[in-house]
Amino acid sequence: MSPAARAAPRAGGTADWRDVPIAPVVLLFGPEEYIASRALDGLRKKLRAHNPELELTTLDAGQYTSGKLGMIASPSLFSEPKLIEVAGLSAMSDDFLVDALAYLKDPAPDVTLVLIHSGGARGKKLVDALKAAGTPRVDCLALKKDQDKAAFVSSEFQLVRRRIDAPAVRALVAALGASLAELAAACQQLIADTTGTVDTAAVDKYYGGRVEATAFRVADAALAGNGPVALSTLRHALATGVDPVPLVAALAMKIRQVAKVHSARGSSAQLAGELGMAPWQVDAARRDAGHWSGDGLIAAIKVLAEADAQVKGAAKDPVYAVERAVITIATSARR
Repeated sequence: MSPAARAAPRAGGTADWRDVPIAPVVLLFGPEEYIASRALDGLRKKLRAHNPELELTTLDAGQYTSGKLGMIASPSLFSEPKLIEVAGLSAMSDDFLVDALAYLKDPAPDVTLVLIHSGGARGKKLVDALKAAGTPRVDCLALKKDQDKAAFVSSEFQLVRRRIDAPAVRALVAALGASLAELAAACQQLIADTTGTVDTAAVDKYYGGRVEATAFRVADAALAGNGPVALSTLRHALATGVDPVPLVAALAMKIRQVAKVHSARGSSAQLAGELGMAPWQVDAARRDAGHWSGDGLIAAIKVLAEADAQVKGAAKDPVYAVERAVITIATSARR
């Protein structure tokens, strides 16, 4: 009997994408393709560890024609276990919906069926039926908050028993947080190419040239009141082709975080939950907040609102706009 048949669950629930359980049917649901691919790769490895002769078939639910699922799931001549991966459930054909609902009532032995749905309302009847059948569901959600991306980075290092300090996590998220796949690849490169605890020097060596990292270096210097460093970093960034828009965005994000913690009381962990920030972000913002008065924050917020509009087309000289914002912020902060 196959692992899938032995592990048939009757109680559903959300499964960890890093450890997808073997089951007759598994649902990967959500828009983050990287997490879905990692979940799928992990399940393949598990199944092949049980049987290296695993037969793999892929289907597109949007191009599906009636009867194909039953035909593929039928026992083969040599009775090898099968893995059937069906992508595109968010655009599934009516034929697939009918066949999948029928298959759920009587899954084939020695078969693992993985259904990949990127989200949306299409196929809700099938998703509800999967839940009722106790099918394991892996949520493949986009990581939009920096604290979620930071947790992802930390867990990548914890899995291989390596350490990365909090400032390095922040620097890595700042440099590559726009793409989870790139962020994960960077973690693997740092794990492979470095020894000991990964710090900001290591991150800067590999990824310091990224636009996001440069923007945050400008922001850090400006908020600390270090005008000369902020301006020199800014001018170097602009001279090498960095667009003013992400520079203003980084400044705005940092100022918002400082404003959130400026008068807040409580532990870093408590405030992190209340403010939607990671504990290390709360700690960093509190350090920056020591340079700021309420009036200084108001001045910074006003100049950033103006700069945001100007770098997005409201002014003829976006470079001047971002330089003025940096100067205002740096001079508003207390050294």
